[in-house]
Parts: sequence; structure tokens; C-alpha cells
Amino acid sequence: MRERRAAQERRRAREFEAFVAGAAGRLLRAATLLTAEPEGQPAPAAERLLTLALARTYAAWDRLRGEDPYDRARQEMAAHYAHSAWRARLPRALRPGTPPPSGGLLERLSPQERLVLVLRLYEGVAEEQTAAQLGLPAERVHTLCLRAVGHMRSKPRAGRSVSLGGEALHPVRDVPDLPHLPDSSAPQRTEAAAP
Repeated sequence: MRERRAAQERRRAREFEAFVAGAAGRLLRAATLLTAEPEGQPAPAAERLLTLALARTYAAWDRLRGEDPYDRARQEMAAHYAHSAWRARLPRALRPGTPPPSGGLLERLSPQERLVLVLRLYEGVAEEQTAAQLGLPAERVHTLCLRAVGHMRSKPRAGRSVSLGGEALHPVRDVPDLPHLPDSSAPQRTEAAAP
């Protein structure tokens, strides 16, 4: 009996190690975007967020039963981030008594906007799924995403540009158009049923 259980534990550990080897880089990047820590520097808050998400995913590994472990880890990470940062509505750069901005790509956004933007645009989670995961109406998620994109496209304070992977990006000029986000102000076209 002990040998069988030990074999199951070894198999579980091998499967989880393979998952982490393949997914940890992308999850760490998402955590770094959420915590708005600068690129190319140590990101202790992002690493803590990722470690917690992976620990919770490992704890539930046997119960996943066909569920995508990447989705589970992303949900754990988003839930922990939302729980710890949701109340802080002001962007880090605008909070009184905080040091000057550290240069993170999404530092100008509020935690809510950052979470929605990362889930919707970086991770590609559907609006309805994001809304269900965060416990918000889909319209609110849509509004937060549009506001976040607007903030990223607006002119930064003091003409700062943002560095992403060694390449300087200017937030006004270099944020790509997002054709996959429908314009909520455009009238929706419906096909009339033929008589």
C-alpha cells in the first residue's frame, strides 16, 4: 500500500514539475504585469504571487480531473491578487506617501484595471469568463478594460516612455490597436428574419 501511494506521489510530482517547466514563464510574466514591477529587475511581489498560485494548484492537482492546470493556476493568481489589491483603487503612482514610480509597464493603472487588462488582453480570457471569475457584471469588465486601454494610450506624466524587453515604448504611439474589443458605442446590427 505504501509503495503504491509513493508511486502516485512521484507521478504527481513529475506531472506538476512538467507543468511548471512549461507554464511558469508565462505565469510569472502575468504576475509581473499585475504587480506592476519593472521589467528586467527582480520582482519579489510577482514571485510571491506566482508561488502562492502554484502551491494552491499543486494542492488541488489530484482534483483537477480534466481541468486545465494553467487555467487553475491563473484563476488562483487572479483570485489572490484581487483579494490582496482590490481595495486599493488608486494607481500606485498616485497614492500619497508612495515612492516614485518604479517603471512597471502597467503602473499607471488601478489594481482592478490591471487585473482586467491582464486577464482580457494578455491571457485572452473571454469577457464573460473574466466577469464570472471576478464576480462583476460583464459590462463593468468591459468598461474597466476600455478605461485601462485608454489610460495606456494617454500621454504619460512628464513624457516618460516605458521599456519592454529592452525596447522603449511610448504609451501614446506604440500601444497597438485592439480590434478584438468591440466598440460599445457602435449600434449592434441584427439580421431581420425573412417573412
